[in-house]
This record gives sequence, structure tokens and C-alpha cells, in this order.
Amino acid sequence: MDLHVDPAGPGGVRKGLMNALREAVRGGRLPPGTRLPSSRTLAVDLGIARNTVADAYADLVAEGWLTSRQGSGTRVAERAVPLPEPPARGRREPGAPVYSLRPGTPDLSAFPRAEWLKAARRALTDAPDEALGYDDPRGRRELRQALAEYLARARGVRADPERIVVCSGFAQGLLVLGRTLRRLGVRDVAVESYGLDFHRGLLRDSGLGTPALPWGARGSDTEALELLAPGAVLLTPGHQFPMGVPLHPERRSAAVDWARRNGGLIVEDDYDGEFRYDRQPVGALQDLDPERVVYLGTASKSLAPGLRLGWMVLPRRLVPEIMRDKGPGWGCGALDQLTLAEFITSGAYDRHIRLMRTRYRRRRDQLVAALAERAPQVRATGIAAGLHAVLELPSGTEQSVIRAANWQGLSVHGLAEFTRPDAILTERRDALVVGYAAPSESAWPGTLDALCRALP
Repeated sequence: MDLHVDPAGPGGVRKGLMNALREAVRGGRLPPGTRLPSSRTLAVDLGIARNTVADAYADLVAEGWLTSRQGSGTRVAERAVPLPEPPARGRREPGAPVYSLRPGTPDLSAFPRAEWLKAARRALTDAPDEALGYDDPRGRRELRQALAEYLARARGVRADPERIVVCSGFAQGLLVLGRTLRRLGVRDVAVESYGLDFHRGLLRDSGLGTPALPWGARGSDTEALELLAPGAVLLTPGHQFPMGVPLHPERRSAAVDWARRNGGLIVEDDYDGEFRYDRQPVGALQDLDPERVVYLGTASKSLAPGLRLGWMVLPRRLVPEIMRDKGPGWGCGALDQLTLAEFITSGAYDRHIRLMRTRYRRRRDQLVAALAERAPQVRATGIAAGLHAVLELPSGTEQSVIRAANWQGLSVHGLAEFTRPDAILTERRDALVVGYAAPSESAWPGTLDALCRALP
């Protein structure tokens, strides 16, 4: 191989070799797919140490210039960097991602704008004058009625409009609930060892402790609630975030039994309950005891987080207590509420869910197929439902894979980001939490390709 390596350049021999290889790829002298000499051979040719060549190869693989597979050697990547510019919004800032696999985010380009506009026009045309005034802090009656009927049909939630409180997304609902529980004398709300630190922070901001439930093969160990003795527990029982498994039936029962015996409360976060692919939907935990479970849902995953619409289905005794802390200053826009009510009752919401369920399942299948072909040592788990998958990595590689993804212009999140520092786990894993729903349809192929190039 004809390379000019400047050992006196910045960074010494290794940096000089890396720069020479980059220039050879960029200039076309090493086209995509070209197999490079082994590290031993190139070291002999250039008169440098073999470890220097091996380190340079490894760094260029991480950056996306090269690929390395056991049995096929090191080759120039099929789509080597530099990455294409993002479409139509100016040049990419240094370090800014071109692609995103953020978990918990739907495909925003698929928002049903035309159907939503129709629903908004009908809602505005039919809205009574009083809807434009100061509204009931529980939310518009039309939306609460529509939600009661939909949740009973789609999620098995036992509700009537008087038990439903509309809120500005999940975060507001959890914050209000946390304040109410603290005022009623609750000191601790147990949480899962895996989850969002943001949610734990909302509870801590309300003055509540957040002890961790142990995690094992069957999910969160709700039997530990007896020992922890909190006043309430926050769970994602239908599809644990981020691990992607449903709470084991025995542990669902254990949580409800604990709440009944001790006067405790279960806070159920059903964040993506509509999206099930390979198994029957897991019904809401709330159905087991509506007086011991607060059900929290949102339009953030099914439609878009920018709508800022969520809902709480409350035990009857908690409705006046929540209203005392929520008050009129925490209401939601009446016209948006009326539009969502019309969107649901017209059937447009169900049609959109069916469409997106098919689209997300197809992406999930493409992700699994790409891994089998290009990164067979990486296993996808938690894929029977939801908008994300957990990609289990070889031990000790999580941070290096994240760095490699960043070189590809890809924003990814490691499992460590969603793990409490004091988590009680049977084992710690290296993994990525990949939100395959987030890219637009046009960006999905490039995103998937960039991901596969970053994996070991």
C-alpha cells in the first residue's frame, strides 16, 4: 500500500498513519470495500510497530472510515465518512448528530396533520362559547368522556369521566401527584432500578424519597415493597422502561396485594400501551384495583410530545385532593382538548395507531434483520412491544460503541444512562437503548446503516 506517513506530525506515528488512511479513502485511492493489509503486514511495509497499526485501525473503525469483521479482515467502509449534510436547514454544527435513535420519541414526521386539522375545524365549529373561558381544571368534559371510552376499550382501564384529570403531559401529572402524596403524609415513592432520572427528580422535587426496587429476571421485585415500606410505588408494568419486558404476573399480583394490605398506592406509567407486536396486549394494572392504582397516560408516544396532553385516572378519594394541588392555573388549552376528543371519537386516533403500529413493527423487523446480518454478536431484547429495543453488547463496550456512533453522526443512549447509581441488580449489562421509532421514514435507512457501522 502506497502511504506517506509523517512521524513528526501532531500525535506521532499513529496519528500520521490515520491521517494518511483518511486521505487515501477521501481521495478515492482506497474505494469502499477495499481490504486492507493485516496489521502485521502493513507494519512491516512501513517499518513501524504492529501495535501502532492495530490501534490506528481500531480508531478508524470507531470513526466509521473502516469496518472490521472476524474472518474478513479490515476493509474500507461502504459508506465512509464524511457524512452527508442534513437536509435543507444549513450546515451541521461540529459534533451535532445527523441521525437520532432517542428512545421514547415517535416519528414526528408521521403526525397526522390533515386529520388533526379536520378534527380541529370540527371541534372549533362545535365548541360552545364557554369553552373559550376559564375551564374546569379537571379538563374538558368532552375529552374526559372520550378518554374513558377509549381506555376501557383499548387498555382495559376502569374509568368514568369523573375520575379522569387532564394534565399537560406525564411530567405535570407526576409532579402534581407527588405534591399531593407528600401533603397527605407519604414520605417515599419506590421506583424501578431502571428508568428515567427525570421522573425520580420530579418526585424528589416534591419532597419524596425514591428507594429502588431490586431488578431480576422477572422484572422489578415488587415483593420487596414490604421491606421498603414506601407509601407508593411508580411502575411501568405493561412495558418496563427501558428494559422492554412486562411485569411478571406474580409480581403484578404482589404489588396489588401490598397496596391493599398497607394502604399503599401504585402509580402506573402506561407510556406506550398501544404498541404491541408479537403478543397479546398486557392489560392495565389499574383494572386489578382502581382504588389502589393511579393510571397515567399520554399522547406523547401515540401522536407527538408537543401536544402536551396527558391524563390521570384516579381513585375516587384522590380526585378532590389532586384538584386542590392542581388548581385552575395548571390547566391545558381547551381547543387542543376538544380537538383530541374529536380525533378520538371520529375514529381517526384508532386509524393512526393501526398505521403506526404497522410502521414501527416493520422497522423493528428491519433492525433485527440488519443485526443478524451485520452484527450477529449483538442481541436485541424487549422487542415484543413499544418504540425501542435494548441491544445487548459485549461486556465493557458500551461507551466505545457510543463514541463510535457519535463519529457516525448518530445520537444513541447507553443503558447506563437509565440505571440508578444505587440500582439493585442481579447483573449489570452493557447495552444500547435504541428508539427505532424516532427517525423519519426517509432518514430510517441511513440511521440503521450508521448504527450497524458503529456496532462491534
